[in-house]
Amino acid sequence: MIVAIHSAALLGIDAYTIRLEVDFARQGMPAFSMVGLAEGAVRESKERVFAALRNAGMRLSPGRITVNFAPADRRKEGSGYDLPLALALLAAAEIIPPDALNGWYAAGELSLSGAVRPISGALPLALCARDAGARGILVPEGNGPEASVVEGLPVHPVAHLSDAVNHVTGEKPIQAIEPDLAGLFDGDRLAPGFNADFAEVKGQEHAKRAVEIAAAGGHNLLFLGPPGSGKTMLAQRIPTVLPPLSFEEALEVTKIYSVAGRLASGEALITQRPFRSPHHTISDAGLVGGGVYPRPGEVSLSHRGVLFLDELPEFKKQVLEVLRQPLEDGFVTISRAALSLTYPAGLMLVAAMNPCPCGYLSHPKHPCACGAAQIQRYRSKLSGPLLDRIDLHVEVPAVDYEDLRPGSRGADSATMRQRIDAARAIQAERFADDGIYTNANLSGRLLEKHCTLGESEHEFLGQAVRRLGLSARAYTRVLRIARSIADLEGAEIIAAAHLAEAINYRGLDRQGAV
Repeated sequence: MIVAIHSAALLGIDAYTIRLEVDFARQGMPAFSMVGLAEGAVRESKERVFAALRNAGMRLSPGRITVNFAPADRRKEGSGYDLPLALALLAAAEIIPPDALNGWYAAGELSLSGAVRPISGALPLALCARDAGARGILVPEGNGPEASVVEGLPVHPVAHLSDAVNHVTGEKPIQAIEPDLAGLFDGDRLAPGFNADFAEVKGQEHAKRAVEIAAAGGHNLLFLGPPGSGKTMLAQRIPTVLPPLSFEEALEVTKIYSVAGRLASGEALITQRPFRSPHHTISDAGLVGGGVYPRPGEVSLSHRGVLFLDELPEFKKQVLEVLRQPLEDGFVTISRAALSLTYPAGLMLVAAMNPCPCGYLSHPKHPCACGAAQIQRYRSKLSGPLLDRIDLHVEVPAVDYEDLRPGSRGADSATMRQRIDAARAIQAERFADDGIYTNANLSGRLLEKHCTLGESEHEFLGQAVRRLGLSARAYTRVLRIARSIADLEGAEIIAAAHLAEAINYRGLDRQGAV
């Protein structure tokens, strides 16, 4: 007898339907064959499934079993096919009614005892099942909250193989999970235990202003200054002023973490913006993604959040250069001989570096011990095209003692966040029909539409471009920054003062470094 059940396979952060077919014949010598480009853990599922069936008190009679994963021309990997395979075997052997599986999707890894373990990618699988018009989906208990955020699909969490059998046969139905989507966004916008505040950063009001502009428009940001000036402190507090994730953004981020296996068991949705800070020894595959079967890297795990690269010149040059395409396009494409995957990378890059190897080139009191050749080698690790893609270059000087004294207090996170939220609200209304979220994504016709300049502003910007030798990309980024500055002030038109401040944040251009 031939029976079928549906599951899904991952392709990037999306999933497509897999039809798992089982033919159980009692004639001929007992055998077990698996076809349909089943790899590694999928082939090993035979041993897990048979042990789980036996230990759950469900023994199959000897027979000739053929398992087919369709479509047969796409590779299948992972342990999520254990549960649907076990159910299909039971139906093919007529231990449960063959039509009991009609319309169901299932995914889950089985232990030898029959317990159902969580898998990666349950959220994309649930989205795939909904789009296919499934009757419902059976997922491990640990993946239940995650899959339940998909509206219009009954999600039934199973703890044991016997629970799944009792559900599809109707003997003991499992109640579908009812998610509390509104409650997921009621908490703090920051991760638990994160209690930092910009008020703790003494002095550096110029740098805080730059952070405010960058956060308002989603711009990339580079801090340049001596050791101990507060570059890392500033970067680590950026999440405290970023606006909360919308439901659509949260769904995008959760899909990435689900596919990467980074979602905690029982976690329904990631509602805080990611903040990733990889060590400078990271490889290019670790940064942008890769592997035999490509997985998301740090740039994708930072999607809709912040990627912080501390001590930027300490990263390997070839690692930094692979950032060019994600920073420009907002996604990263990883190609292999058999397939090409695209992962989102709509991140805000924040980097920090010293002005020279010893760090004291710009320090007013501490003499620099570096020669001109050393400084040149140090800065040459950062190519012009890479620096060109960083919108704001901000000098963070050494902090004066008067600013360190108790009682000294500058802008705090709550005040900055209020202004940033107002600017983001303006952008949300402006770009409602354009498919983008922030000023950092402005390009082409949208840039011309939303960054119009008067004659005097054009003349002012033209003189700056010619005098500083700005590239076309730098010119575009100046316009984007000026648009964000205007939004912070609630101004509809970009004025010369907004352009002047934007140009002031292209510090490395003014030094001729780019």
